[in-house]
Amino acid sequence: MAASSSLLTYSLQEHASTETAIKRCKGYMYGNLCSSYSRIGYSKTKFLTSAKFSHNENSSNWEHIQKSPMRNEILCRAVEIENSLSPFVSKKFELDDVIESQQFDREILNDIFDVAHDMEKIEKSSSKSQMLKGYLMATLFYEPSTRTRLSFESAMKRLGGEVLTTENAREFSSAAKGETLEDTIRTVEGYSDIIVMRHFESGAAKKAAATAGIPIINAGDGPGQHPTQALLDVYTIQREIGKLDGIKVGLVGDLANGRTVRSLAYLLAKYQDVKIYFVSPDVVKMKDDIKEYLSSQGVKWEECENLMEVASECDVVYQTRIQRERFGERIDLYEQARGKYIVDKNVLKVMQRHAVVMHPLPRLDEITVDVDEDPRAAYFRQAKNGLYIRMALVKLLLLGW
Repeated sequence: MAASSSLLTYSLQEHASTETAIKRCKGYMYGNLCSSYSRIGYSKTKFLTSAKFSHNENSSNWEHIQKSPMRNEILCRAVEIENSLSPFVSKKFELDDVIESQQFDREILNDIFDVAHDMEKIEKSSSKSQMLKGYLMATLFYEPSTRTRLSFESAMKRLGGEVLTTENAREFSSAAKGETLEDTIRTVEGYSDIIVMRHFESGAAKKAAATAGIPIINAGDGPGQHPTQALLDVYTIQREIGKLDGIKVGLVGDLANGRTVRSLAYLLAKYQDVKIYFVSPDVVKMKDDIKEYLSSQGVKWEECENLMEVASECDVVYQTRIQRERFGERIDLYEQARGKYIVDKNVLKVMQRHAVVMHPLPRLDEITVDVDEDPRAAYFRQAKNGLYIRMALVKLLLLGW
């Protein structure tokens, strides 16, 4: 994505004097402060200039503020700003794409969570936000999805943007004809401003990001990572438990193939005095690369077979589904793993009062339905938090802070 220069057009309703209206551009550009944002010539490598704008190359100031011929509207036009932050332009987000959990540090996480909290207020407001009016998101999903795809599309629409979608790109896009991922990305970026992609191959998101000139968000790449799920998971833990340092988390289920637990482990390593318990059948144990990473970061971890013992110790029991689609033809191994660890009311009895049960969903039978009525069942609140995190990420990638 681009360097320090930017080219944006902000359109404001004129409620008072020009000076007053301009002042309303400052700070975060959402709610009803700015009625529309139009991006001109955006790319990861440069911002293209427009004949409509003049700029003094020796100055980093605004060159002019021009009255629109349309009544009741002012156009605040920004042209190339080098090595300085104008009060009229949001600070650029530190990331060009969201590909893996290792991209984030604690400071960025805290700031994203603050924006997500603001997005919750926007979602609950009676007035509709238009901050992403004029922007298009393409959702390119090569694997099935309900929560991730719909929450991203909802996030875009709730901020005034539009969505182009392919629900099953593996079957119903030109990939079925043999088109390469790179060619698909080059084509789709011509129609959109940001791409949210789920793919069946680990590493596909990195490949897409290296190809695209617009932001790419990894919505899951095979057994690789699912960084936005991890973000909403950590956000949920913070909201439910009230802290992230000094917590104990039990990761349960398919830890070998579960991209959600891999990404979550990377993020939990950012915090102090965290201990992680791995509870899984032998055929789907957590892979060594995650264990080695946690050890390198000074994070305590332990492999356990007794779910009841772990549940009694933990602040968070993070249950996952045994993923049949990752076993190929080895259905015997799937059947061997399935049903070994189930969160039910007996598990709830040993859990601490403040602890929560989380799950990235969908669930099969690994959490019994009667657990839903317990206030410690946080998985549907967790899914709702995904909307706020994804609203925040889309806003940050397209508009900055």
